[in-house]
Amino acid sequence: MRYFMALKNLLKMKLKQRKQVKRLIWGIVAVFVLMNVIAALHAWKFTHFLNTDAQSVRPEELSFAQKFGTIVFGIENPRPENKNLPTQAFEIITLKGNKSIEAWSIKAENSKGTVVIFHGYKGEKSSMLDISDEFLKLGFSTMLVDFRGSGRSDGNQTTIGFHEANDVKACFDFLKNKGEENIVLFGTSMGAVAVMKAINDFGLQPTGIILECPFGTMYKTTCARFKAMGVPTFPMASLLMFWGGIENGFWAFSHNPISYAKGIECPVLLLYGEKDARVSKMEIDAILENLNGEKSFKTYPLAGHENYLLKYKDQWVNDVVNFTSVLTNK
Repeated sequence: MRYFMALKNLLKMKLKQRKQVKRLIWGIVAVFVLMNVIAALHAWKFTHFLNTDAQSVRPEELSFAQKFGTIVFGIENPRPENKNLPTQAFEIITLKGNKSIEAWSIKAENSKGTVVIFHGYKGEKSSMLDISDEFLKLGFSTMLVDFRGSGRSDGNQTTIGFHEANDVKACFDFLKNKGEENIVLFGTSMGAVAVMKAINDFGLQPTGIILECPFGTMYKTTCARFKAMGVPTFPMASLLMFWGGIENGFWAFSHNPISYAKGIECPVLLLYGEKDARVSKMEIDAILENLNGEKSFKTYPLAGHENYLLKYKDQWVNDVVNFTSVLTNK
């Protein structure tokens, strides 16, 4: 009798353990599904702008409650719109492709060439007018570009420099077809990455390029966004990249500017703010090492991931003058 009672108790214990294991497995599955749903939502909001009057807020500026809401529901990104017009005479150029891209062309007298200016993530061409003004003072015509999804260009989508490389190519080809021989490509942050990818993928041969704070890999820049809010990067950064790529038609893990640098042989001026919390010095060093042509590297000690004209205008202008003077004297 005791034997049967012991066996019965053993069977009960086994059944209880099985139920606990099943609950644990279903709990893990539920958490995994929830994490993927959150990641997919975040990725969509991160790469798609909304037609809203709300102001964009940097992750570092969010309150604790706002950060919590952002972690769960994602951040609302208002569509970047042009806020100002050039003070100089300008021409509106519309480039037709799979996306319609708008640019402003500003001519300089006795032009030394044309600098094509590409903005960063959540930017638009009017935010680059101060950069354009400095190049105009140096005798260069400028072409300020709205990437797809921004300003007066088509769409509401951004791919953080991946498909934007096609916009860079469209602008370069336009100028080449117009007979411009001296083309300098200027990009900041995402714009710099798009320039690098376009040169690597399409074999563009500009006279030179100026790159401000390009990130090293898509994974690293995604992690930097999480760190800016004080949130652990694992495993959500990888899930965010996976879903972001799926939703936008590319493999995000292959979006690697450090690798793109190997395909760049034209002269490069690489600029970096030493207080940059979004792009590490290690990423910049890896890009610099992989560049295969003439290269010049300048840093600004107290600048972060920002417009360098705000704190280092004189030094920035001097660095650009030294670089472009070599290009125009060749």
